[in-house]
Amino acid sequence: VLKPMAGEVIRAPGVRAAYLPQQSELDRSFPARVVDLVSLGLWPRRGLLGRYTKEDRDDVSKALMAVGLGGFEKRPIDTLSGGQLQRTLFARVLLQDADLILLDEPFNAVDAKTVGDLIALIKHWHGEERTIMVVVHDLDLVRQNFPETLLLARQPIAWGETRETLKPDNLLRARRFHEAWEENAPWCEPGEDAHGDDHHGHDHDRQHGVGPRAA
Repeated sequence: VLKPMAGEVIRAPGVRAAYLPQQSELDRSFPARVVDLVSLGLWPRRGLLGRYTKEDRDDVSKALMAVGLGGFEKRPIDTLSGGQLQRTLFARVLLQDADLILLDEPFNAVDAKTVGDLIALIKHWHGEERTIMVVVHDLDLVRQNFPETLLLARQPIAWGETRETLKPDNLLRARRFHEAWEENAPWCEPGEDAHGDDHHGHDHDRQHGVGPRAA
């Protein structure tokens, strides 16, 4: 979506990708039903103007059943709780049948049971040999459920097996590097001591609570 400041993104030919953005980016006042939102996952198959078949409708119902929302098809999305909405978004991703699944903070503002159910769905996807990349701030959740981790604090700190990546020395380095970025600090171009703990820059993402992240 955004042009990289450095490096490049390479996607293997034929890899189908699905993306679940942060819940805050969804306009819940839009007059849509659960079935409308979930059916967006059919676009890769049907396009914008393609007709939905009985098989498509059955797939939507099965996706909702898989996330614990069977029978919710006609519910307006503005009547859903935070957990129900997130389950609906997971159903949309499920419908896309993607090889690469990108989830941006999927556990924010949802109850513990919903988190557990969504984690179980992610593990099911992993068992189907799909690749799932998840942005998460809860490091205990990462330790318990994700085999590989990329630790970020304005720059890559460590990447690899989770228990190695989240060692105390890496977490301390991430914490110090993140705390060095103050909102009113002068801008430093990439390459100016980019790996030092005293590197500063504008905190463009403070509103999103950026800190050490695990994927």
